[in-house]
Amino acid sequence: MSPAQLKNETVIITGLSNEDFLHRYALPGRLGLSGGSTLVDKAICRAQRHLDPDKRWGAWSHAFLFQGQRLDGHHWVIESDLQVHRKHIQLGVQENRVSKYYNEKLYTTLAVLDFGLDDAQVLSVLKEGLELVANRARYSVRELFGTLIALRHPELRGRDNVLARQSSMYCSAFVQHLFRKAGVDLTPGVNHKNTTPEDLARAALPHITYVLRREPQMGTIEKVRKKIRRRIQARSRLRRIEAAARAKS
Repeated sequence: MSPAQLKNETVIITGLSNEDFLHRYALPGRLGLSGGSTLVDKAICRAQRHLDPDKRWGAWSHAFLFQGQRLDGHHWVIESDLQVHRKHIQLGVQENRVSKYYNEKLYTTLAVLDFGLDDAQVLSVLKEGLELVANRARYSVRELFGTLIALRHPELRGRDNVLARQSSMYCSAFVQHLFRKAGVDLTPGVNHKNTTPEDLARAALPHITYVLRREPQMGTIEKVRKKIRRRIQARSRLRRIEAAARAKS
């Protein structure tokens, strides 16, 4: 579908696993967003509250680009991320199988954004992404703090990130950089190194957003509360029964 045929639309998808959702909607050149339950995810979502008039937290903490299916039969993504594996650390722009996002405990929410890129634009974003992989562009935690400063001071959003480094980009800055290289500006007026995942989610450029929504799972604290409540109710019933028995005797 071409950009001229698109309009801003959100399609809510339910009843699918992360794997099924991604296999259905993750096509080359589409943008991916994820949210999670880790402290890092929550910190990023909280920082993005400055984008909302009501100071509501952002829904997304990570952004990446879908590369498509390769000769190995797997779907792949290009992203700037920090991953710690056994005896190995990946820090920067990298390629990963999309199966990374099948873990529903780590990636509790997912979205796929289709901006209707044509074949030339898809080729452009993928080519630039692979160029940054080959050149080992780094993930920039430092620039994240620069973006936080810009979020608190909106007049800085269109300027260079105050903590910018060469050959470094965090996830959403990386994605915005790729799209701008293809002539597509997802966040006009915002410097790519001040771009957040929530900025991408709220892009005014016509697009379709596919959001995977599942029933929220009960948290540990709520489970404990319900367990205590059931015990209190059971003891109250037992006391009433004992009191009734004593009254009859």
